[in-house]
Amino acid sequence: MLKTLLAQIKEYKAAAILTPLCMIGEVICEMITPVLMGRIVDLGINGGNMAYIVRTGLIMLLVALIGFVFGVLGGFQAAKAAAGLAKNLRSAMFRNIQTFSFSNIDQFSTSSLVTRMTTDVTNIQNAFMMLLRMGMRAPVSLIIAVVMSFLINARLACIYLIAVVFLAVVLSFVLRTANSYFRQVFEKYDEMNESVRENVSAIRVVKAYVREDHEISKFQKAAANIYLMFVRAEKIVTGVAPVMIGTVYACIMLICWFGARQIVASTLSTGQLMSLLTYCTMIMMNLMMLAVIFVMITLSEASARRITAVINEESTLKNPENPVMEVPDGSIRFDNVDFSYHEESPEAVLKDISLDIQSGETIGIIGGTGSAKSSLVNLISRLYDVTGGAVYVGGIDVRKYDLDVLRKQVAVVLQNNVLFSGTIYENLRWGDPDASDEDCREACRIACADEFIESFPDKYETHIEQGGSNVSGGQKQRLCIARALLRNPKILILDDSTSAVDTATDARIRMAFREDMPDMTKLIIAQRINSVKDCDRILVMDDGKIDGFDTHENLLKNNEIYQDVYNSQVGENAEADFDGQHH
Repeated sequence: MLKTLLAQIKEYKAAAILTPLCMIGEVICEMITPVLMGRIVDLGINGGNMAYIVRTGLIMLLVALIGFVFGVLGGFQAAKAAAGLAKNLRSAMFRNIQTFSFSNIDQFSTSSLVTRMTTDVTNIQNAFMMLLRMGMRAPVSLIIAVVMSFLINARLACIYLIAVVFLAVVLSFVLRTANSYFRQVFEKYDEMNESVRENVSAIRVVKAYVREDHEISKFQKAAANIYLMFVRAEKIVTGVAPVMIGTVYACIMLICWFGARQIVASTLSTGQLMSLLTYCTMIMMNLMMLAVIFVMITLSEASARRITAVINEESTLKNPENPVMEVPDGSIRFDNVDFSYHEESPEAVLKDISLDIQSGETIGIIGGTGSAKSSLVNLISRLYDVTGGAVYVGGIDVRKYDLDVLRKQVAVVLQNNVLFSGTIYENLRWGDPDASDEDCREACRIACADEFIESFPDKYETHIEQGGSNVSGGQKQRLCIARALLRNPKILILDDSTSAVDTATDARIRMAFREDMPDMTKLIIAQRINSVKDCDRILVMDDGKIDGFDTHENLLKNNEIYQDVYNSQVGENAEADFDGQHH
């Protein structure tokens, strides 16, 4: 864990090294001051030597200025190193998330990843800055103060030693108890962020169902859980302060008591007693600083584990050593394929799937909810790996391809595809960054998106809000289809991506596919018979198995599921929904 975090310091190593060195310089300057003060009292004031007082005072001023410079430089370098570490941690997590397979993504919720990249990284940043400045300053200052105290008077300095040991025991107990609470806090943060994310992304649904009070209650409960956890932890931690303050006063009283007796006995000077009292304050202040550091480290330990879990997560999908860098054609073959989302799952999602699709064919896929239609097509672009058997694209096992090469040739348009904030042109060029305006307009013509785009005042320069919230569901789907077409893939998969489009527009899109992209293999997942009946062949899925794979005419004659769907949608008792037609 520590190795992973430190590896992200990178270009900020110099700042991370300079900070403790500056802190040591500041400590040395601070430690010289009590000695000089003691000499002013003993040799200057008691000896009536004004010249010595002025000379030593000037030296003290110079030492203070040097200490001030060291402190400012240390603070600047610490801020630079800590902010740099935070930046690199966020970048490392984000870069690694981009390599995740769907299986990896399933392990982390969206809210959890947001918490890790914000709250957790901020905790690490604060702890690292504290560690760079006080992690070196406090122990060095403590050690030097104790050593100087022993050099002045070993008997009185033993009081410090007893106090340090006592406080170390108290701190150890307190922090160990508080640590368990701090670890639980971040799970509660995830719950709160999940509540916020769901509410914001589905705000229209919340308002439509008048569920604002319910959402407010849910958020308040999540926030209250975090509050309670922090209160419990802070109650324990704040208990350290009165113990430390009590110990400081006890030390001062004991030093004054025994020091006064030694002054009377002429074994200790007044200046030395002043120095000892100053060192006493320094020792106790540094002990309190160490306590704060330990609290910060304890708090950030849970954050560090969560961050390193994301950075060290390895994608379950890897490129082979010598990947194939070209997809020959759009042919697809499933050879006895089994698939499960989790290895420990007792039952496979897809079972013994074998089928051949020729390059350029248009294949319709229908089936009820849960029949594993989407799971089937996800294996083609290797978003998941098969559990058993093999999937071939262009006659080559998909596991032998370079992942980027394969996915550039297999374009997938989902039912709930996402548009990003930016112009229509900018969204379309996700498919091909180098596409010309003419290419974009042609893709939109095929996807039947040009008609509504031209009705906008700014046409293709129209700004799309985040998530495409300012366009309708059907418009969003057509833009996503156009975006996929710009990639000019060998295989195009439409995963129920015309569900929000009216039947007439759906028919025009399919006609454009036939006329403009005859060589592209097209897989169309749909609930409507009309969306697939003109396909070369239709695949009927049922409970993760192939129930039929033939033309529309032959399936009408031989496949019971297809017959039921057809009769429910096209027959006399037609219904709009596919689900529940086969029992």
